[in-house]
Amino acid sequence: MQGLRDKAATPDEVALLREEAERVLGACVGELCEAGKLSPGGVIVLGCSTSEVAGGRIGKYSVPDFGAAIAEGMIAACKAHGMRPAFQCCEHLNRAIVMEEDLLKELGLTRVHAVPKPKAGGSVPAAAWKILGHPALAMAIQADAAIDVGDTLVGMQIRPVAVPLRPSCPTLGHARVVMAYSRWPLIGGERAEYR
Repeated sequence: MQGLRDKAATPDEVALLREEAERVLGACVGELCEAGKLSPGGVIVLGCSTSEVAGGRIGKYSVPDFGAAIAEGMIAACKAHGMRPAFQCCEHLNRAIVMEEDLLKELGLTRVHAVPKPKAGGSVPAAAWKILGHPALAMAIQADAAIDVGDTLVGMQIRPVAVPLRPSCPTLGHARVVMAYSRWPLIGGERAEYR
């Protein structure tokens, strides 16, 4: 995919990105589940800059059509691995998290009132809001794992202790992909016993 500058994404570019997103996010979710020994029903947060995916600078070239392709890829990847997706908004919405309403209630998270849009929340969370059955916005979450596409600093949404994991697919479009899973803190020193 060529870097986008001052033009909208073409249908061909969206189709190519959709295929790439399915492949990359499917691999990432699978690798996180395996390395982190994540339990079914766990939560993986995605932070994504479509500006970076398109070859632009974060926050400067939002591509809503790319947002939909990426959100769909993440939802499908999580479903295939028995996980639940969540989507981090940009700083304009204080990095709030889009998720299904039942997940927000189950985790007892603080609900906030806003609807993400491409220029105020981000293209991926805005698309997820439209795709999810009963979307809700939480102030924050302590997820089991996180995927960061385009240096969005999604690490604030993962439960301590975060363990970085190099993905086998290190890019999505033009954006760098990094990820981590969480492990329980080890306490007690040399006399402690761990499972």
